[in-house]
Amino acid sequence: MRGLVALDRGRRDAYHRDHRAAPRQAPRTGNGKATDMSIRPWRDIHRRKSRRIMVGSVPVGGDAPITVQTMTNTLTTDAPATIRQVLACAEAGADIVRVSCPDEGSTRALREIVRESPVPIVADIHFHHRRAIEAAEAGAACLRINPGNIGKPERVREVIRAARDHGCSMRIGVNAGSLEPHLLEKYAEPCPEAMVESALEHAKILQDNDFHEFKISVKASDVFLTAAAYQALADACDHPLHLGVTEAGGLTSGGVKSAIGLGNLLWMGVGDTVRVSLSADPVEEVKIGFEILKSLNLRHRGVTIISCPSCARQGFDVIETVKALEERLAHIRTHMTLSVIGCVVNGPGEARETDIGFTGGGAGSGMVYLAGLQSHKMDNAGMLDHLVELVERKAEEIEAARAQAAAEAAAQAAE
Repeated sequence: MRGLVALDRGRRDAYHRDHRAAPRQAPRTGNGKATDMSIRPWRDIHRRKSRRIMVGSVPVGGDAPITVQTMTNTLTTDAPATIRQVLACAEAGADIVRVSCPDEGSTRALREIVRESPVPIVADIHFHHRRAIEAAEAGAACLRINPGNIGKPERVREVIRAARDHGCSMRIGVNAGSLEPHLLEKYAEPCPEAMVESALEHAKILQDNDFHEFKISVKASDVFLTAAAYQALADACDHPLHLGVTEAGGLTSGGVKSAIGLGNLLWMGVGDTVRVSLSADPVEEVKIGFEILKSLNLRHRGVTIISCPSCARQGFDVIETVKALEERLAHIRTHMTLSVIGCVVNGPGEARETDIGFTGGGAGSGMVYLAGLQSHKMDNAGMLDHLVELVERKAEEIEAARAQAAAEAAAQAAE
């Protein structure tokens, strides 16, 4: 706040126009340590430093963007149905999609699924080491596996060889509901210590075989247990972490639990990739995963709508308008902000901070804001189509500017 106070109004308004809704990272000194010069220190998130691995073409960990994952719920043997779901998830923004491979028929179908997928495919494997080998051969980018469940050391080595030969990474997936008997006997119940110990035991198996391309998850359906386990694991190793509250529930209850659990960890800088586990369409998992990241300024995709809950002061039907906007702007991938506020109490202030805004003013019309400034009035009847047109036009301008900047940078590099 002190930094903002020091700016005069003109410089502050210019700053908001240039940096609206952008994440603010703390400046770094020559030794890489954060300084105290951040303009908005209360928005800074300093991510835990982790190793970087590759899941196909997608980097996970290090300074790579936090990725969003989901998992198909079709029969994997039904390749066409699974491919349709993978494509829908990718269109919604999924960076990585996981597919269960419980039998040989599933790994046979996996080859076609991988071939048609625009994003890396993770093969979910339990117990059968042959399925893991087949999945690697079929082109899976990553194997979700617990080395301790595979069996004899030689079988583990076979899986590692297959992963190494075919460029697969791995995920060690620890779940509070399936901890090893010796750990339950030692700790009496699932607890953070037991989950971390399980994860590190499995990690050691891979490390002893000189395999280091793996990430780890320690999931539980209990938010407190999940958060505590990930915090302890983050302190115990530098492996990239796959975050998730497992078996979180339905769309609403599971979305809330995931936002609390994952949001808390991400805010602390813990986590390199996320999956929101819901008893719902996988596309909804992707949407909620992105909304969690967007709310923390960790990822940006599409239009962020700032809207009021509405009340008797509203000059138009806010709820139905926002619902329609979400549907009609779902195709926009360019990041921008849109405020839709029913009256003039908070409307002008919110519009000042967004790329495009509309504030209800009564008498059947409202005010349109562009780049935080009043632009023109618009009647309520034409407001929806007008806002969609403005957003689409703004997206085109942003993408054109990016393309021009990229072309100029390429030209300079070629000189």
